[in-house]
Amino acid sequence: MKRKPLVNGLLILLALLLVAGMAYQFTPNVGSLFNSGPKGTPALSVNGTTVTVEALEEARRGNPVLSSTDTGVLGDDFKTVVVQGKVRETLISQAVKDIRISRDEVNTEVTKIREQNDLKDNKKWTDALQSRGFTDSSFREQVRVGLAYQRKLDELKKAVPAATEAEAKQYYDLNPQAFQSDARIVGRQIVVTDKAKAAALLAQVRAGADFAKLAGENNAAADFKDRGGALGPIENGAPRPVAQVALPTEVGPAAFALKDGGVTDVIPSGGKFYIVKVEKTLAPAVKPFAEAKADAVTAVSEQKKNAALEAWISGLEKDVKIEYKDPNWKVENPTVATVGGQNIPYSAVLEQVVGNQQFSQLLQQVPPEQAAGLVNGILKPQVVEQLIQGYAAPTLAQRLKLNVVGSRQEITAALAAYGARDVKVTDADIQAYYDQNRAQFQTPASATVAEASFKDQQKALAFRTGWNGSGSFTTAAAKAGGTVSERGAVSAGDGKLSEELNAAAFSAKALRDAGEGSLSDVVKVGDRFSVLYLTDLKAAVNQPLSAVRSQIETQVLGSKKQEAGQKFLTTEVATLKPVNRLKEVLAAQEKRVAAAAPKAATPPAGTGTATPATPGTGATGEGATPPASTPATPATPADR
Repeated sequence: MKRKPLVNGLLILLALLLVAGMAYQFTPNVGSLFNSGPKGTPALSVNGTTVTVEALEEARRGNPVLSSTDTGVLGDDFKTVVVQGKVRETLISQAVKDIRISRDEVNTEVTKIREQNDLKDNKKWTDALQSRGFTDSSFREQVRVGLAYQRKLDELKKAVPAATEAEAKQYYDLNPQAFQSDARIVGRQIVVTDKAKAAALLAQVRAGADFAKLAGENNAAADFKDRGGALGPIENGAPRPVAQVALPTEVGPAAFALKDGGVTDVIPSGGKFYIVKVEKTLAPAVKPFAEAKADAVTAVSEQKKNAALEAWISGLEKDVKIEYKDPNWKVENPTVATVGGQNIPYSAVLEQVVGNQQFSQLLQQVPPEQAAGLVNGILKPQVVEQLIQGYAAPTLAQRLKLNVVGSRQEITAALAAYGARDVKVTDADIQAYYDQNRAQFQTPASATVAEASFKDQQKALAFRTGWNGSGSFTTAAAKAGGTVSERGAVSAGDGKLSEELNAAAFSAKALRDAGEGSLSDVVKVGDRFSVLYLTDLKAAVNQPLSAVRSQIETQVLGSKKQEAGQKFLTTEVATLKPVNRLKEVLAAQEKRVAAAAPKAATPPAGTGTATPATPGTGATGEGATPPASTPATPATPADR
């Protein structure tokens, strides 16, 4: 039996170590949670509970990152992550051992797993369990632990006090973007089932006819007809504003693109034809607190639950007693930084590194020793600084008398928002961004393209010179010895054409008029020569600033707030005089790993054979060869 179905069942069953808001990001392979019993070779004990070598090996094998190497600096790091993850799992299992779970509850969950994974047959079920190292009895015990853990989470959440109005208001003030209404328009529409009729009505509208009168006389929908096509119900003599979701998918974007009002073209949708007149546009705006209060209370309540879970996990780990039975699994977990009286363990850094997507991609691109150098020089320093901010955040929030709650990560985000609360975007900011990013706001050139490909360059040139656009391009090109391919609708740079053909169609100035279209120059593509025929050619168009202003404002505001928030955090954290020991920790690790590495044999004197160099451990320094790319900065502050 393959392992995947059972793993899927376990994922469905267990909240163990996979709950949102958990006080760490890295979670070992789910199957490894079930191999920490006393059977096997003892590797270590956690408060008296044995963790076996087999359980640790299973955790390492079950994770593609951790199993990628077991030597050098990264091998040492990965061993620490495996051990610390198993320690945490064991502590949680110990903490929930007294929670009573009935046999019926366990049976119900086991039955659910068997049904969901097509394991009703007893032999299939037994084979699936054995492939994971279980008996039916041991698996049911782990199910019991998972249910007990979920019940503990429920108890923790239930005990969390409700969010206060002050906390909700603080959250509202620091997160205005979370309570922003959608853009809306005041407008009217005409909906008919005949395309020709729609075109005739649009012509009347553009000639100055009364839109509301035409809508009342011609709308296919009775409710719109009765109110003169108003998109929203009439209130106080005027149509109520509506959001884009009130319009069909094809119609909404066209209507909302009319920032200064106006009338759309005829837009087909669902077998009907729409014309929308936009009378007024209302930009997104922050809802009043009275309207947003319920949502703010809900958000704060979730943050308080996250904080309770984080505190519970931290409490379990505070006084843990670990005894190593197997020296091969002994790990070092020194304090990597101290801030506000709190020590940050090196394992907290490693959990963030292992969980980083860019790090995983890096391991697939370069050897482990080279990856280690980059991680030590770039990613780990970034993670340590983020962790320092996270551990400092609760102290800083209390000192600033902010009514913010949540996990360390959530409080860090709140502090950054507080530091950026007064940031504004000026007209000059918007103009500068528009000027520097004009290509971003350009509608690319487009055309319908047909390609005639020739083996002989002279035949291609003769066809390009001789065909005047009369008759069929396909017929004429075939008669001249070409092979025609219909490329269809193409936009500049969309990848449908090769670089050479794209340049000939949209970059070159040497297009020649030919009937209702244009012919490109002859272009060499591989060992053949092509001529393109373009119809419906439309030049690239730059969107005016007025059309993209709100989009730019949002981008610039976000960027300025991020910069200001980070600067505020850095300044405030500095007042706590944090101590960063990462360099010392990495230096000690490099020395320890080098000492433990197998020594290369020295060749007999006089043989002339050089002694092989001991493989590097990945620390940065002379001789290190950087790869073509480096891991990106983690997207969000890591502080757990």
